[in-house]
Amino acid sequence: MRMVGVVYALPDPVWPVLVLAVIQLGDGVLCAKPAGFISRCLTDVRLPRQWWWVLPPIKFGAATGLVLGLWLPWLALGTTIALIVYFLLAITAHVRARDFGRMLFVNATGMLVLTVGTLVVSFTPVLS
Repeated sequence: MRMVGVVYALPDPVWPVLVLAVIQLGDGVLCAKPAGFISRCLTDVRLPRQWWWVLPPIKFGAATGLVLGLWLPWLALGTTIALIVYFLLAITAHVRARDFGRMLFVNATGMLVLTVGTLVVSFTPVLS
């Protein structure tokens, strides 16, 4: 009996997943006590300060999900897809705030490209 839609194979190659996990971990550290450029970014997109605390757990959770996904492939795939949604929402926030500077094009869009690349490179063989 074949189970449709269940991911059994590990991401291959795993290095893009690990790179993405390290970046998320570092970003979580930078968001814990927001670095100046992160504070400016969050202010520019008009994210209320009372919601800033949510970002580090999201980043740390993403890093954890990606690493654990090396043993639980469905978790790595789900985390990668969730990060794509996260970065699409980040880009939307920048556009809505009319913030078309470096933070949009380098950070949010760059991370979206990296995350989609991770999905394509590491998970397309798994899903086919």
